[in-house]
Amino acid sequence: MKRLKIAVIALFALVAVSNVNAQDENNPWVVGFGVNVIDFYNTDDFSEQIKDALGNSDWNFLPSISRISGEKYLDKGFTLQLAGSLNDITTLNSEDDVDFLYYSIDAIVKYDLNMLFGDTGWFDPYVYLGGGYVSVDSNGEGMINAGFGFNTWFNDNLGLNFQTGTKKGFADEVRAHYQSTLGVVVKFGGKDTDGDGVYDKDDACPEVAGLAEFNGCPDADGDGIKDSDDACPNTPGLAAMNGCPDADGDGVADKDDMCPNTKGTKANKGCPDTDGDGVIDRDDKCATVAGPAANAGCPWPDTDGDGVLDKDDKCINEVGPASNNGCPEEIITKEATDVITFTAKSILFNSGRATFKAGVTKQLDAIVDVMAKYPKATFSIGGHTDSSGSSSLNLRLSEKRAIAVRDYLVKNGVDTTRLEAIGYGEGFPIDTNKTRAGRANNRRVEIKVTN
Repeated sequence: MKRLKIAVIALFALVAVSNVNAQDENNPWVVGFGVNVIDFYNTDDFSEQIKDALGNSDWNFLPSISRISGEKYLDKGFTLQLAGSLNDITTLNSEDDVDFLYYSIDAIVKYDLNMLFGDTGWFDPYVYLGGGYVSVDSNGEGMINAGFGFNTWFNDNLGLNFQTGTKKGFADEVRAHYQSTLGVVVKFGGKDTDGDGVYDKDDACPEVAGLAEFNGCPDADGDGIKDSDDACPNTPGLAAMNGCPDADGDGVADKDDMCPNTKGTKANKGCPDTDGDGVIDRDDKCATVAGPAANAGCPWPDTDGDGVLDKDDKCINEVGPASNNGCPEEIITKEATDVITFTAKSILFNSGRATFKAGVTKQLDAIVDVMAKYPKATFSIGGHTDSSGSSSLNLRLSEKRAIAVRDYLVKNGVDTTRLEAIGYGEGFPIDTNKTRAGRANNRRVEIKVTN
């Protein structure tokens, strides 16, 4: 008896320091082997029964494995337990007053109290209710069982069980009694859906076979990075690259590297830019000389060396200032400009039309001669009308007259690129529109040098 009391005290001490893994659907089967103590009621007074049970003078104990149990987890904290017990009854009313054989076969349903309180992390208590058949000295009957117990585990599979409760019948063949048990329990049959050796309860990827070091999740490419964290799960890579390879070691993963075999920069998506002009080498026709992307990474040429790049130089073979788009300044005398201005005043049109009056072509031919002497000069031809008629009609008419002058000049040898024809309508009068003479002055064509 002394040894049993020491074992019970040791069990309670173990509970205080042990981690608990409750029986559940992931480890549904438990078998147990242990000892049992029988204590028959000697009074109907409950308080006296408790005092009697806490003493050990009438405990009946068989110093060997005397109880075997098997359990199956059902659902929602309920477990079915079947157990068989054997004992040697030597104390019924007083010590060594009998010598009876005791055996029982019990079926109980346990309920895990952690379902109510939450997992304590160290203690797994339960209550139970059921029934069984008990035989004492060849007298037997069915009895109701009720009580409580707890499990504490050394690891996921091995633990200790303590259980105590009362058994009471109704045929008075067997005296009501307490039965307490202490034993080793083994838990097994954990659910492992993907067969990777990691129980579903601990498997972060229960549907896919994986590795224990990754909580059951796979690492398909074996690079030490589980697939869920691996941006390239089928290609071995580096942790710094989220599991992707970096063949050229430039810090840009191959999957994002436009030049995976040549070291480059992140700014250029893994490609080099030797001259630092923003055009990567593979697209740069002048990889060692900086140049704009618009010219394939090459500097713009300046053929005539006038400081105006060919792309902006309208005269790439002639030196000229930027103010004149790289073309040489056109020199035209004031006298020539005055001739053109004066002669233009003599260009007359038929009333309301864009056709010339008789004799006007002589003035136009004179203008052609002056323009021919200055082939680099450009001109603006502006058509004007008086205020007779609608402004919209006058605008169209002035434009037609300007175009008529331009077309005559082009027809007679002046390059069309040197001429611009604009109609101003009645908007810029040089005289009053209230007199015939004033209106005549307003109906005019003006030719001005634009360079």
